[in-house]
Amino acid sequence: MAKAKTSNVFFCSSCGYESSKWMGQCPGCREWNTFVEGPAGRAPHGGGFGASADRLRRAAPTVLSQVTVREEDRLVTGIGELDRVLGGGIVQGSLTLVGGDPGIGKSTLLLQVCRNLSRQGRTVLYISGEESLVQIKMRADRIGEFSEKMLLLCETNLADIAEIIRSDPPEAVVIDSIQTMYNENVSAAPGAVSQVRESTAVLLQLAKGLGVSVLIVGHVTKEGMVAGPRVLEHMVDAVLYFEGDGHASYRILRGVKNRFGSTNEIGVFEMRQTGLSEVPNASEYMLNGRPENASGSVVAATCEGTRPLLVEIQALVCHSNFGIPRRQTTGTDFNRVNLLMAVLEKRSGVQLAPCDAYVNITGGIKVLEPAMDLGIVIAILSSFHNRVLSPKLVAFGEVGLSGEVRGVSMAKQRVAEAEKLGFEICLLPAVCAEECGRGGGMKIIGVKTVQDVIDRLF
Repeated sequence: MAKAKTSNVFFCSSCGYESSKWMGQCPGCREWNTFVEGPAGRAPHGGGFGASADRLRRAAPTVLSQVTVREEDRLVTGIGELDRVLGGGIVQGSLTLVGGDPGIGKSTLLLQVCRNLSRQGRTVLYISGEESLVQIKMRADRIGEFSEKMLLLCETNLADIAEIIRSDPPEAVVIDSIQTMYNENVSAAPGAVSQVRESTAVLLQLAKGLGVSVLIVGHVTKEGMVAGPRVLEHMVDAVLYFEGDGHASYRILRGVKNRFGSTNEIGVFEMRQTGLSEVPNASEYMLNGRPENASGSVVAATCEGTRPLLVEIQALVCHSNFGIPRRQTTGTDFNRVNLLMAVLEKRSGVQLAPCDAYVNITGGIKVLEPAMDLGIVIAILSSFHNRVLSPKLVAFGEVGLSGEVRGVSMAKQRVAEAEKLGFEICLLPAVCAEECGRGGGMKIIGVKTVQDVIDRLF
């Protein structure tokens, strides 16, 4: 009898949408020219979610009130900044995706996690499809000493990997990287859309079925997204992204998705010879190298999750030699800066239309919080008037289209962080001034409109 021919389908490489024919635009994510051809996925025998009759008889529902949550259900990595982003540690049986640019420190961080967990007496399996055992050992020697609980495996065949994990389940597994793994049931090259999707599905079954914490490394595309189908991010429990300039020594770990914690937390690391080191006082680290007696520079207080953070905003405003002025931003929203300049021109009569404007958030960090509005406005005014502001000044607040300065959350924490670093004057919304003005040695100045800011500072 002739063997049945495998049918092919088309997948969207952006969101994973499946279609029987090629389409120019994906109906799911509206992206153009993202469909690639691949074989139709086949349900694995015995290991998929399609359970047999015996498994269905063994499964039984549980009363929610009888389910208990214990502290030991999380694996504390010993890296405070990573535990903060994860919400207190790695949840047992979870699947976590770590993405970032090449060479930014993904493998180094996970190797440090393996070191800490193994030294706690937990069995850890590090599976690499990109490096040999000798290469991993050379990197591990720079990090420190490992215990006997640390196991290494260089393999890309997912069937063999699954068999090894099932035979003697460790407490944590690291896959470096998901793009190098391949499933024999899928006739596509490693890294293809169908391979990445099916390989992640197998790892998800292992994590949930055996209670093993799995961390996978994902490469990113030139757009900064994890390579492969976007459905990959929907399948995992947590998605962490490494940010930062590859030429700088610091790295920022941001939680984009987290089913067990906040998605607003960030962790700050510094790349050293011995690996990634935590930066507990991120504000002081971000403000290193501030210019003295320079106009257009102001410190603003932002919040990332529960952490207040001070960053420097720089602005350069100069007369344009062209008919259309040039506007450029780094680290903040371009359209937001244009909106704030329009508010200044309309509500306060500041003639910014014939001027080029450049706004930069120093340190390479990207901040989109509305509380940065007041700092951006002050930096633009400082550069426009060529007026040097006090180095002890910090500001925060949201600016509306009518020129009003609106209140923001966590005002007391922002003021406390600024006072801890030696700042003496704080410009903030008037509605927050009463809350922050009691006690402390900082001078609190509440403003209601952008015109109030101009009157007080310029």
